[in-house]
Amino acid sequence: MFDQSPNKLISVGYDFQTGYDFTFQNIQGNGTTTVRNRSNHGLRLGANVPVISTTAWLVNVGFSYWETHYDFENETAHPLAQALENTGLRTIGISGTVFKPLNEKNFVLTSFNADLNGDYTLPGFQSAGLTRISGTLVYGWKKHDRLLYGFGMSRSYRIGEANYLPVILYNYTFPSRKWGVEAIFPARANLRRTFNPRTIAMFGYELEGQTYRINQLTNSGIAHAELRRSELRARITVERSIKDFLWVSLQTGFRYDWNINVDEGDRFRGFGDDAYRLENDLANSFFINFSINLVSP
Repeated sequence: MFDQSPNKLISVGYDFQTGYDFTFQNIQGNGTTTVRNRSNHGLRLGANVPVISTTAWLVNVGFSYWETHYDFENETAHPLAQALENTGLRTIGISGTVFKPLNEKNFVLTSFNADLNGDYTLPGFQSAGLTRISGTLVYGWKKHDRLLYGFGMSRSYRIGEANYLPVILYNYTFPSRKWGVEAIFPARANLRRTFNPRTIAMFGYELEGQTYRINQLTNSGIAHAELRRSELRARITVERSIKDFLWVSLQTGFRYDWNINVDEGDRFRGFGDDAYRLENDLANSFFINFSINLVSP
């Protein structure tokens, strides 16, 4: 495909969200408590390395580490606020992507993720039995060097809990090669502007989410508590090469709360179920994300 955004082999980044009000349902179910969170911030590391790259197969293996720290004005006002303040949230994951051309026009794309998410600390990992698996399978068409699209299904935690969703892959570069679209709906979509081979900008959104085991809520009477954290990020991204294959990326935008409830266990709700164990809410906020990236040639 012409002019797509560079594939990041190694990425080191930092994410920051401005302050907002976090409203917690009380453990006993009688009302709510609102606590001001001054900020969210955390390191984001990623690697995505090709292990097979031939005309018949393209196989990538990836690793990711994300952390989110909280800074509440009064974390003792609610057990969940105290748990988030004490250790924050962490995600450690491995991933794999396989691209298989079937002929000159058709292909199959499949990917999987295995993530360990929770309020654990690095010296004391939680049980590997709490690993959450997600994946996507797409059948597609490459019409020409400026258009590639496909349809498929995904098992995803992007809305904060396991769900099964249809997927549309659409990558298109306009004839001028200055503008393009890179999208895999509903997870993310970007309108891309290429200024030159060293500078691009993107305008779009991404739905970020996972389910996190909150072990510290056990003492509050919630067994197997899992935080359904999901947010929709509308964003502008500018990426530029500073030296050969070394690029910097600056991203800023608006974070909209999609899901921040607490459930008991990794249950599948589909499109409707009974109430969550804790039904929380948080106000929206702005964010900024900066990263340094080694990209593929």
